[in-house]
Amino acid sequence: MEEIDQLKLVLYITGASTNSIRAVNNINEFCSKNLKENFTLEIVDVYLHPEVAQLEQLIALPTLIKKHPLPERRFVGDLSDTKKLLKGFGIEFKE
Repeated sequence: MEEIDQLKLVLYITGASTNSIRAVNNINEFCSKNLKENFTLEIVDVYLHPEVAQLEQLIALPTLIKKHPLPERRFVGDLSDTKKLLKGFGIEFKE
């Protein structure tokens, strides 16, 4: 893996829904395999913090936002597409 800036990630979920649980599991697995300790991950439940959905202009959930480094990137869904995440994070994919 090439050297990248510390990633700041925020995952917005809707309680304990199937898609939310899958997204949490997928991003945790992705981060442990691909980012090692080079990230921070915050998980926000919009059921508990509904004001965040409007503030972040969320139109679908779950949504992962890469806050840092810029540019900000958004990923919607269960986060199972590893190649898409690597590309969005600016990490070279090696097969």
